[in-house]
Amino acid sequence: MEENLEDINILIKRRKEELHELQQMGINPYPYEFNVTHYSIDIIQNFKEEEKIDVSIAGRIMAIRRMGKASFCHIQDSKGRIQIYLKKDEIGNIYDAFKLMDIGDLIGVKGFIFKTKTGEISVHINHLELLSKSLRPLPVVKEIKDEKGNIHTFDSFEDKELRYRQRYVDLIVNTEVKEVFLKRTKIIKSIRNFLDNLNIVEVETPILQPLYGGAFARPFQTHHNSLNMELYLRIADELYLKRLLVGGFDGVYEISKDFRNEGMDRNHNPEFTMMEVYVAYKDYNWMMKIVEEMFQKIAMEINNSLELIVDDKKINFCSPWEKISILDSIEKFTGKSLQNKNETEIRQIVKELNIEISESDSIGTIIDTIFSEKVEHNLIQPTFIIDYPVEMSPLAKRHRTNTNLVERFELFINGQEVCNSFSELNDPIDQRKRFEEQMKAKEKGDAEAQVLDEDFLRAIEYGMPPAAGLGVGIDRLTMLLTNQHSIRDVIFFPHMRKEH
Repeated sequence: MEENLEDINILIKRRKEELHELQQMGINPYPYEFNVTHYSIDIIQNFKEEEKIDVSIAGRIMAIRRMGKASFCHIQDSKGRIQIYLKKDEIGNIYDAFKLMDIGDLIGVKGFIFKTKTGEISVHINHLELLSKSLRPLPVVKEIKDEKGNIHTFDSFEDKELRYRQRYVDLIVNTEVKEVFLKRTKIIKSIRNFLDNLNIVEVETPILQPLYGGAFARPFQTHHNSLNMELYLRIADELYLKRLLVGGFDGVYEISKDFRNEGMDRNHNPEFTMMEVYVAYKDYNWMMKIVEEMFQKIAMEINNSLELIVDDKKINFCSPWEKISILDSIEKFTGKSLQNKNETEIRQIVKELNIEISESDSIGTIIDTIFSEKVEHNLIQPTFIIDYPVEMSPLAKRHRTNTNLVERFELFINGQEVCNSFSELNDPIDQRKRFEEQMKAKEKGDAEAQVLDEDFLRAIEYGMPPAAGLGVGIDRLTMLLTNQHSIRDVIFFPHMRKEH
C-alpha cells in the first residue's frame, strides 16, 4: 500500500473536525480508564445460549455497518474480534456521537451476549464510551466481488518496508504478526525455565564496555563525557560471564541485547538478542546434549511437535542429531580437503572454488568463508558442525586429541547457524598468545579481529574452572520456529534506512 498523502491529509482534517464536534458535545475523546471484564475470544468460545451474561469489553473499531437508528460494528481487542450491536433507543445521545466515530477509534462498551439471526455471537450494548479518537486512517483491507464471483483485495498493508517502519499499524491490521511475537516471548520463557531448572543463575553484565570482545565483529563506539573515555556497545557477553566463573559461580546465563556495526541482511540486524550460558566443570560434549534437549523442549512447547515445516521443508528435531567436523563438511560438499594445508595451499583451493577473499583475510576467516559459501546452505536438518581449526576460535580450548583444532560446535538448521559453543579456554598463557595472534590480524587489516583484553587475562590468571559455553541467537531461533524468512519479521522495530 502506497500512502496517498493528499487523501490522507483530507481524512485527517475531517477526523480533527469530528474530534472538535465530539468535544463540543461534552465528550472527552481521551478519558483516563475503562473497566474491562471480558475479551472477545473468551466470549465467543464460552458462549452458552441459555445464559444471559453481562460483559464490559474494549477494542478498536475495525468495521461499521450503520442502519439509521441501529448499527453493527466489529471491534478488535488484544485477543481477537467480536461484533457489537447498538440501538439509538437504548444508548441515547451517545448514538449521535457514535456517528462521529470511525474505523480505528478505540471504544469501550457494556452489554450482554447474544447470537444474531445469522448465528454470529455478538454483544448487545447498553453503554458506549469513546476511549481514543484515531486521527489517522488505518489501511483497512477492502474486498470486492466481481460478476464472476472473484474476490479482489484493495488497500492491504503488505509493503514490507512500511510494515517494518510502522509496526504499530502492522500489528493492528495483520493480526497474524502478533502471534509471531507471542511465540517469541514463549521461546524466551522456555529457555529461562530450562536453564533455571538446571540451577544456572541469570545475571546481568555491562552493555557499555571499555573493550569489546567475545566475537568477531565491528563494534559501535561512543564517548563518555564525565570519564572522558571511549566506550563500546557490547558485541557479546562472553568475557564478563567468564569472569563470574572465576568469581565462584558454577553456572551463569544472560539474555541480552548485543550490537554489531556490520552489514544487514535477512539474517543480520545491528541490534539483536543473544542468550549466552557458561557452566563450570562441563565440556562441549555435555553442551551438545543440553542443546538437543533444550531445543526439543522449546519446539514441543511452541509447536507441540518435534517436526516443523520451514520454507516447505520438513525439519525433524528428533534425536540423534548429525555431527561432522568443519573440515570434513567442506570436503564432503566441495571435494577439497583442507587437512594439514598451509595458508598458501588453502588460498589456492579458494581460487579453484571461485570464492572471493582479500589479502588481509586470516586463515580462519578464509576457512569460514569457504564453509559459508559452500556448506551452510546444505545443512537443513539439525547438524552439529564440530572441531574447528584453532585459528577460527581464539576463545576455545584446544582439542584433547588434536592441538591444531579446538573443541567447538555450531548448530545449523535450515542452512543457518543457530548457536555456537566451546569447551572454554582457561589457560591464561595460551589465551594471551591467541589474543596476540588476533592483534596481528587486526594490524593486517582484519577489522573484525578480537582485541587483547588485559583485565580478562588477569581474571583467568586467578584460575578459571574448566567450562562449557554456549551462545544462542534468539532472533534466528524465532525465525526458525515461526517459519519467518527475515530477521526483521521477528524484531518489533528493526533498524531501517532514514525515512524521507
